[in-house]
Amino acid sequence: QLQLVESGGGLVQAGGSLTLSCAASGRTFETYAMGWFRQAPGKEREFVTAISWGGSTFYADSVKGRFTVSRDNAKNMVTLQMDSLKSEDTAVYYCAARPYSLMVPASQYNFWGQGTQVTVAS
Repeated sequence: QLQLVESGGGLVQAGGSLTLSCAASGRTFETYAMGWFRQAPGKEREFVTAISWGGSTFYADSVKGRFTVSRDNAKNMVTLQMDSLKSEDTAVYYCAARPYSLMVPASQYNFWGQGTQVTVAS
């Protein structure tokens, strides 16, 4: 069982940067793959990036080269560094967890945070 809490959202100008964090509770954090998803108003939740328990990463094409996901197992933390932000990155961002391997579909993730709002002003 994991509880996830996101932080770091806010308002940023286009071209700026923002760092999101996801703190996890639970003694087996290192055995989970961690994903980041986002949902804009009126749109479906979409995959952003994920990092496996072993550190492998995968990114959506829309964020590749701009976003970086990392994890610190000692701190039970996963971080999403977002650079060169665009207005279309505006959404509620969620972190999620599933055992071991990263997957793209949201339905494959067992645990979710409450989300944090990211607004990019153009």
